[in-house]
Amino acid sequence: MSDEPSPPRTESGTDPKHADPDNPYLRDPDLDFDPVESLSREAAESEAEDLRAAIREHDRRYYVHADPLVSDRAYDELFARLQALEDEFDLSTDGSPTQRVGGEPLDELDTVEHVAPMLSIQQSTDADDLREFDRRVREAVADADYVCEPKFDGLSVEIVYEDGAYVRAATRGDGEYGDDVTAQVRTIRSVPLSLAGDPPDRLAVRGEVFFPRDAFQEHNRERVKRGEEPFANPRNAAAGTLRQLDPSVVADRPLDCFVYDILDASAMPPSQRVALDRLREWGFHVADRIDVVDSVEAAIDYRDALLADREELNYEIDGTVIKVDDRDARERLGATARAVRWAFAYKFPPRASVTRVTDIVVQVGRTGRLTPVALLDPVDVGGVTVSRASLHNPEEIERLGVGVGDEVRVRRAGDVIPEVAEVTEHRADGTFDFPETCPVCDSPVERDGPLAFCSGGLTCDAQLVRAVVHYGSRDALDIDGLGEERVQQLVDVGVVSSLPDLYRLDVDDLVDLDGWGETSAENLIDAVDAARSPPLPDFLVALGIPEVGGSTARNLAREFGDLDSVLSATEAELQAVDDVGPTVAERIRKFLDNDRNRSVIAGLREAGVEPEPVETDAGDALDGLTFVFTGSLSVTRDAAADLIERHGGTVTGSVSGNTDYLVVGGNPGRTKRDDAADNDVPTLDEDALADLLADRGIDYPPEESA
Repeated sequence: MSDEPSPPRTESGTDPKHADPDNPYLRDPDLDFDPVESLSREAAESEAEDLRAAIREHDRRYYVHADPLVSDRAYDELFARLQALEDEFDLSTDGSPTQRVGGEPLDELDTVEHVAPMLSIQQSTDADDLREFDRRVREAVADADYVCEPKFDGLSVEIVYEDGAYVRAATRGDGEYGDDVTAQVRTIRSVPLSLAGDPPDRLAVRGEVFFPRDAFQEHNRERVKRGEEPFANPRNAAAGTLRQLDPSVVADRPLDCFVYDILDASAMPPSQRVALDRLREWGFHVADRIDVVDSVEAAIDYRDALLADREELNYEIDGTVIKVDDRDARERLGATARAVRWAFAYKFPPRASVTRVTDIVVQVGRTGRLTPVALLDPVDVGGVTVSRASLHNPEEIERLGVGVGDEVRVRRAGDVIPEVAEVTEHRADGTFDFPETCPVCDSPVERDGPLAFCSGGLTCDAQLVRAVVHYGSRDALDIDGLGEERVQQLVDVGVVSSLPDLYRLDVDDLVDLDGWGETSAENLIDAVDAARSPPLPDFLVALGIPEVGGSTARNLAREFGDLDSVLSATEAELQAVDDVGPTVAERIRKFLDNDRNRSVIAGLREAGVEPEPVETDAGDALDGLTFVFTGSLSVTRDAAADLIERHGGTVTGSVSGNTDYLVVGGNPGRTKRDDAADNDVPTLDEDALADLLADRGIDYPPEESA
């Protein structure tokens, strides 16, 4: 089967109008194909051409007219057959549907000049401004008709064809030049690679690339489930996707494209209404909510009707566009340097902060906390477009009584984080049922007061990417090369399914992956190998134990000395450690008692990871002294802090009147130095710190970090 995603098709008996009716693949055919290897090259070429024509027609019927001819299964098998023929006989062509799956990643987006300028249009939310536009038009064209169209909220593009074949696509840019997105737009299924009917020899069209609303919500749902930040709105999603340097990423996202204007052609239609008809005939996706009116008041009525239906559309619009229909009249009206005088955008007012909950998904955090997130119809909240809002926890859902479909008021908590403030109209059948098992790994959900946690621990896939990223972060084991994108890639391809897998990687696992080479593969493996004997405090932080940051980890390490002693410590023993109270001790013990977490720790040790023990009592030479660090040191800040705290000193994060020394490393921040000056706190560079410690019999830097 093909890797190409299947459109969700239904059966239809409508006769095709743009393809050879004798083509055997235009309906659900008998798919008992002859083996590819048994075909002659001539037979393969003929079959491939029929398949390409049929698949183009199926794409047009589904994406442009929402009237499919064949089932999902048949479409997939036709596509897979074409791919097999092209691969076996080297028959691939630029215009083939198989080229929509993406190509090699690009180094950057080139800048290209548009065939014709892509000018702006005047816009306003005030009807009187539209009436003034009409007055100016009728001074030059007394009997003007207007074509009224939706104003799409996406990314404007120019698409160029020669002899009916797709040649190039570019973003609008500054109107004269734009980014070359030919490879990206090629993957959009509603953009024809070869035109139907009788197109002009030269054609440049203007369209709007967008995320359909239902596809946008589903894509955001999957992002949230993976713990990724959802897109703010469909427009941002479309713009960000189209500028991806890897066309295969674009191919994996369900973008669509409405075409609404002809910028240039070897034979220009006489009017906008004829142009739209021609665009449909040539196979472009053209919106159906278009009207032709003869007065400005009728254009206002069109806008008001579209505003009333706005939430029912499967694409985002932010107004309507009113265009003079006749092309000769347009020429007489002309344009300024940046905007045409024959079109006007009558925009909608901003959405209120009341919107609809389209779905509720449960996101699993690195520590296993389950956070419900409401996905929303995009809404403006304080000048920011919001498409998701936190519901915080199961108790908050119960308090609000919120369910999918409800109308809700959204606010920005602390003017930053969007949250659901209240339900303004209940439209759902009851309240959202919070899951009893983790939506990712199916482990039981455990409640801790108002909060909920996945009990799967380090073996939960949703926690895995963030757990691996945290494990290699600077605050933990400082493994260079374990950024989020790379870790996600390693997890997606299956070479890392748990933390111990990091220590089993070899060059062959990595070198053929996108974006990797032999050098980068070897560098990562070397960095992982160097983390087989980490300092015990760093290892405890790396495990992601709840409430265990750098300071608590150092206190645990000093108290117990080695990993086995930490693993076997009782709650009472844990509570005896500085900064560990009853709640923290309980959470540490709960994490360490989890069978899955213990299995991961055992797997790390089997893979050769053995944290370095620390001295449990190094004396009190620094008793009563408080240090603060700023800037980079020759050792990790944790190692320096551990050395000071093992000898009785204290390390804090900010300067106050109780601070004894500010240690200033390379590239320091200004805030701590200013605070030190304000509080008369002495500053030491690293050499001066070493001298101060030497006077008290302490070697610096620590031996293991020297």
